[in-house]
Amino acid sequence: MIAKRIIPCLDVKEGKVVKGTNFVGLRELGDPVEMASNYSRAGADEIIFLDISATNEGRQTMIEIVRHTAEQVFVPFTVGGGVRTIEDVHRLLQAGADKVGMNSAAVSNPGLITESSERFGAQCTVVAIDAKRIGDKWHVMTHGGSKDTGIDAIEWAKEVEARGAGEILLTSVDTDGVKSGFDLALTKAVVSTVRIPVIASGGVGKPEHFPEVFKETDVSAGLAASIFHENTFTVKEVKDACKQQGVNIREA
Repeated sequence: MIAKRIIPCLDVKEGKVVKGTNFVGLRELGDPVEMASNYSRAGADEIIFLDISATNEGRQTMIEIVRHTAEQVFVPFTVGGGVRTIEDVHRLLQAGADKVGMNSAAVSNPGLITESSERFGAQCTVVAIDAKRIGDKWHVMTHGGSKDTGIDAIEWAKEVEARGAGEILLTSVDTDGVKSGFDLALTKAVVSTVRIPVIASGGVGKPEHFPEVFKETDVSAGLAASIFHENTFTVKEVKDACKQQGVNIREA
């Protein structure tokens, strides 16, 4: 059985790690290179950076941050946010990212997924899906969770896989930053639809939320931000909670 992964996520704005609730109300938390290095040493299985201020200036800042992080971190790390072209993907991989995430650009130009997969491999190509419940379905949201595309998130997950994505980063806009647990219904619906790995994101408030999502769904990884950044809980505490519940997990 493949071990489940625990992934800290760092939202980076203008060179600093920030966090909000339901994608708004941002507060500054620290230096991304230093924080990523600490998580790597603390037993994180992977690290994800999301550049949420990806203007041209923000992108150049992020390239430098990725380069410095690659020198400090010895676990795989993914970088997303503001990825609009195949050149953006190339630059981030060259700077040292192991995988590149795309969201809004993949929705507006699905061919970017195919091109990235064909040029750099499915294993490098991560599609982030931000989903919000609308009636009895989930819609794909873009632009930091603020724009409803009207696209069915489950159907989009199928298309993303068909176009060559190697992984889906699935964030529930409804539970993001709320700390009441992962969106189990959404996660289960997407995981049961695709064969590629899915990372569950949005809603972690305590270590027990990780074994809950791992036991209730066949998700490959769980992601959190607030509980790690605010030193509420450590990666080791999360992994211990998983082991206590019989979840196959790598040692911290």
